[in-house]
Amino acid sequence: MSVAFAKEDSAETASETLLPDRPVSPHPNLVTEAGLQALESELHQAREAYETAQKVEDVNERRRQAAIPLRDMRYFAARLRTAQVIPNPMSTDTVAFGSTVTFRRDDGRVQKYRIVGEDEADPKAGSISFVSPVARLLMGKAVGDEVDASGQKLEIISIS
Repeated sequence: MSVAFAKEDSAETASETLLPDRPVSPHPNLVTEAGLQALESELHQAREAYETAQKVEDVNERRRQAAIPLRDMRYFAARLRTAQVIPNPMSTDTVAFGSTVTFRRDDGRVQKYRIVGEDEADPKAGSISFVSPVARLLMGKAVGDEVDASGQKLEIISIS
C-alpha cells in the first residue's frame, strides 16, 4: 500500500506500525495452572503498554509505541481462548504433561526438566515444551526406561 493515502510520515513508519502477528503453534494449547496465570499476566502487561502508548501525543510515535503491545494483545488473547489447563499428574509412575523428570545422559550428565506448555517452556529455567523432541520421547516412560535421543541414550532416574 502506498503511504500517500495513510497518515504515516513514511513507508518506514508504516512498516513499524503494521507488525505481522506472532506465529501460533498448530499443536493443542496445553498449559499448567501456572502457565495459564502467566498468559493472563502477559496479556495484562500488553494492555498496560498499549494504554501507555495511547497517551503519546504524536500520532506516528503513538503508532510506533503501540505496535508491539497491540500484536502481543492479539497473541495472548488468542492463546488464552485456546488454553486447555491440564491438572498436575496424579501419579509419578510414568512421565506425563506437568511431570518433572530427571534423566541421565550417556556422558553422565544429569538433567531435570518439567514438561509444560509451549508458551511457558524455558529450558534454562528447567522446563521444556511437551512438543519438544526430548519431551515426546520421555512421555509415557517410567523410571529405569531408556530412550534414544539423536544417538544418545537417556535413562529416566526419577519422576515427580
